Order: sequence, then C-alpha cells, then structure tokens
Amino acid sequence: MAAYISGLYGGMLIGLSAAILMLANGRVAGVSGIVGRLLQGVQTATGAAFVAGLVVGPILFRLLSGEWPEVVLTASLPVVVIGGFLVGYGSRMGSGCTSGHGVVGLARLSRRSVAAVATFMIAAVATVYLMGFFV
Repeated sequence: MAAYISGLYGGMLIGLSAAILMLANGRVAGVSGIVGRLLQGVQTATGAAFVAGLVVGPILFRLLSGEWPEVVLTASLPVVVIGGFLVGYGSRMGSGCTSGHGVVGLARLSRRSVAAVATFMIAAVATVYLMGFFV
C-alpha cells in the first residue's frame, strides 16, 4: 500500500485543484487547453497559477516526504518527444486531454468526455499490447 500512497495523494490534489479552478474561474481543468492559452498569451492569472502549481507540486512533495517523486522512463528520448507531440496534437484534435475529459468531464457526466476517455483507454491498451511485440 505504501508504494501507492503518493499516487493517492496526487490524485486527491488533482481533484482538489480541478474543483478550485472550476469554482474560482468557471473553467474546466484541462491542462492542454490551459497551457495552449498560456502559450498564445490569452490565459488568465488563475490559469497561470494552475500551471505554476503543476511545477511546484513535485517540490512540495519533496518537502513533505523528504524525497523526490520517482520518475522512470524506459523509452528513448526520441520516442518520448515524438509521443509528446502526438499527445499534444491528439488533445487539440479531441478538444481536450485526459485531465479535462477524464477528471472533469466524467465528473460532469459529459457524453463527449465518456467517448473521449473510452477512446484514450482503447488506444492505450492497444499501444501497450502492440509495443509488447516490438520491444
């Protein structure tokens, strides 16, 4: 159980931050949309604070737990970069990312978010299955 406690705390903080953003700003906590608006220069201070919280989160984790969150990448840097671009492109095509659709959209019982999350999950399972053949 101890191995999963940081994930539990992280999930609780994501839910809390999504609720605060919705209450304070009336906006869905979709990270891709918030970052996209920041890069376009049309984001509010609340969105900038939200992204700053994503950056400060690991530092806060370090202060509370005494260790940095463990991050293990098993893929090469080119694969990670290409994957990042594909995720960014897909989130723009799908009008949202896993945080917007999965955390907020499902909580709001959005049919579009249910379809998006089902698509994410099917694609993830297929990718893991297919990568088993190539790696």
